[in-house]
Amino acid sequence: MNQQTLVSVILSTFNREKYVKKAINSVLNQTYKNIEIIIVDDCSSDGTLKIVSEYCNKDSRIIILKNEINFGIPKSWNKGITAAKGKYIARLDDDDFWTDPKKLEKQVEFLNNNRDYILTGGGAIWIDKNGKEIFRYLLPENDKDIKKYILSDNCFVHSTVVFRKRDWEKIGGYNEKFGQDCDWALWLELGKSGKFYNFPEYFTYYLKWEENISNFNTRDARDNMKNQIKLRYNYRNDYTGYLKSFFLGLTYYFFSFLPFRNTLKPILIKFKKIIFGKFPYNSKNR
Repeated sequence: MNQQTLVSVILSTFNREKYVKKAINSVLNQTYKNIEIIIVDDCSSDGTLKIVSEYCNKDSRIIILKNEINFGIPKSWNKGITAAKGKYIARLDDDDFWTDPKKLEKQVEFLNNNRDYILTGGGAIWIDKNGKEIFRYLLPENDKDIKKYILSDNCFVHSTVVFRKRDWEKIGGYNEKFGQDCDWALWLELGKSGKFYNFPEYFTYYLKWEENISNFNTRDARDNMKNQIKLRYNYRNDYTGYLKSFFLGLTYYFFSFLPFRNTLKPILIKFKKIIFGKFPYNSKNR
């Protein structure tokens, strides 16, 4: 491991006074110490800014960038990475926290030793707002398998990834037109010029909000589904399985209009398995 390699951890936050401490502490507890933590406060109205300012006053590696208006997630991520000085960029959401204190150490060492790899991530443990585990999952590990499935599913957990800033700069950063799916768009663009790898290890606790699970039929959810269909179309010539993934996107979109969605959801999952064969996620319920 090259301790001289600076890693910039980008954490955008908005009204997360109950959770942001765990996120920051999980970075500070890493064995890899040559880091800077860039916190982009997206015009929080609760006590979030006060909390992160207290950390900043105690540790010179923590830098706060404050948005005067609410920019939203993609713009805040781009702002944070633009200001980053590190060779490597690590991402962490404000309501998630890393499980493995050697996470950064492992990923930096891997990227230093494997120059042809452009992005690395790991598995996640889903928890509810009380910290209770819902389930955990690992993602496809090697480049071949990831690229086989990546048009169908986002094969990286955003709070686990590490990539080189120069590669991010070459492609113009997060494509903000894809909204919440701009991370998926970034992976698809990066994968055109390098290899992928997911560690077969759990790297983060991922807070799953109830509304994200149940509100399948909201306008925002449908807008995201339409974005995903466009995203798959944009990269249809770069990855395999376009027709299946496009059909899957349409199925999910039309499914969102059906009554009794929660009752029918197991049928949708079975249908997905029939179309795609083995499910790309190795999940384990608890």
